[in-house]
Amino acid sequence: MPFLMSSKRIKKMIAILFLHVGLISGILCGLIWMFFQWGLPAITKHGQAITVPNLKGIPIEELKEILATRHLRYKLTEDIIYLPSYPPSVVLEQYPKPGAHVKEGRSIYITLNAAQPPEVVMPNLVDGSVRNAHITLKSRGLAYNTITYVTDIAKNAVLEQWYNGKPIDPGTRIPQGSKIDLIVGAGLNKHLVVVPDLIGMPAEEAELLLLDAGMCVGKTAYEYIDLLQSGTIFQQQPKVGSQVNLGDPIHIWVVEANPHTIDVEPKIDEPIIGDKPIPDVVEIYSDSSMLSIESDLQ
Repeated sequence: MPFLMSSKRIKKMIAILFLHVGLISGILCGLIWMFFQWGLPAITKHGQAITVPNLKGIPIEELKEILATRHLRYKLTEDIIYLPSYPPSVVLEQYPKPGAHVKEGRSIYITLNAAQPPEVVMPNLVDGSVRNAHITLKSRGLAYNTITYVTDIAKNAVLEQWYNGKPIDPGTRIPQGSKIDLIVGAGLNKHLVVVPDLIGMPAEEAELLLLDAGMCVGKTAYEYIDLLQSGTIFQQQPKVGSQVNLGDPIHIWVVEANPHTIDVEPKIDEPIIGDKPIPDVVEIYSDSSMLSIESDLQ
């Protein structure tokens, strides 16, 4: 009998033990679930993503305040970019990009517009064609300003290169974005040239064609036209087949990518006359292909 009582007591104790183990296990599982549900997110801020704002064009002085309201920071990269169309020390590039989702405290990497344009080396354009001069200058972040045709046997060849009213030697360092004046041979006689067909051509290709033919791009208008490829020419003035003087500008209308219509007719300007004492001047024209009618005619 005592043995039987002891056996029952042992079974009861085992049952109580399992009950306690089950309760403790349940409590532990509950605590673990609560930790992952509320505790861990509170520590890691999991699920609290912040949308990165668009900072392009924002001055550096305003960055800290703008990002602080979103609990973000910024770091400047060592990249050097200069765009003359933007003010100095404003944001040009950022990473992560606008609209990205990041955690609180994330650093946004910022590239600013340089306060001063970087210097580039002036290339040697003499004895090359006007076409090559345009391509070479563009590759260096430079451009041609005026082209003066003078009587010379070396037709369409660059004879001299000028900067700020003075001849400039190859290898001279000048600010990026500078414009160079070119003195170009016109042949031994004055000539009339025939305006080529530019319709349907990309604007850059048309400019090279005109330079080869002794003309230049004048005013450029941009207009959105459905079903036409953006960047191509849909109208020109003077018209195809017209005869113009060597160096005359040809005005073009280019299909714009975004809907934006310019309805101002281009004003036909007189050729730009330079003030340098160049003998036997035939014609002078300006490289205004990068200017829009809106800004030029105001």
